[in-house]
Amino acid sequence: MAEIIEEKRLLRERLRKARVEHAATLPREVSALVFNRPPRAVTDLVPDGATIGLYRAMDGEARTAGYLRHFFEAGHPVALPFVKRDAGMTFHLHTDPYEESDLQPGPMGLLQPDPATPVVTPEVLFVPLVGFTATGERLGQGAGYYDRYLAEHPGVIAIGMAWDVQEVPSLPIAVHDMPLTAIVTPTRLLGPF
Repeated sequence: MAEIIEEKRLLRERLRKARVEHAATLPREVSALVFNRPPRAVTDLVPDGATIGLYRAMDGEARTAGYLRHFFEAGHPVALPFVKRDAGMTFHLHTDPYEESDLQPGPMGLLQPDPATPVVTPEVLFVPLVGFTATGERLGQGAGYYDRYLAEHPGVIAIGMAWDVQEVPSLPIAVHDMPLTAIVTPTRLLGPF
């Protein structure tokens, strides 16, 4: 297990750097269009009226603001994670994907919903990642929040969002690592697996 942990640490370091560098090199005109709207192949995976869980992208991560607005405008309830370091992660309704007036500072520099907003269980969850394989394996940030959430909610359609530069041929996988249903990048949809 110690070997897997070290291998993941080294991969995270390399892949975080690659995604930040990649995102920084995108021209402003291209950057505005990337992940602006989910492609049809992605929306086909989303059941009518499903609650959609997304994340608020941090530096270098695949952007989600366009997806948030798209699903909100289509009438889907949208939710963002609320992370409490020792208590895991819950999803709370996000009612303002334009001004983000319903968000507040949280741990790790995240903006997250007020914990008083309703808790919901997304049927579709767009998941951040550091690395992925063509077969749906995911390397996350390392805290295990999404793996634990997906283990507790096995019916959730989990779609990873990533830049193409984050793909690797293989990943060290531990028992607790949860696979994804699909992965969307700016150029393709991998899966459903």
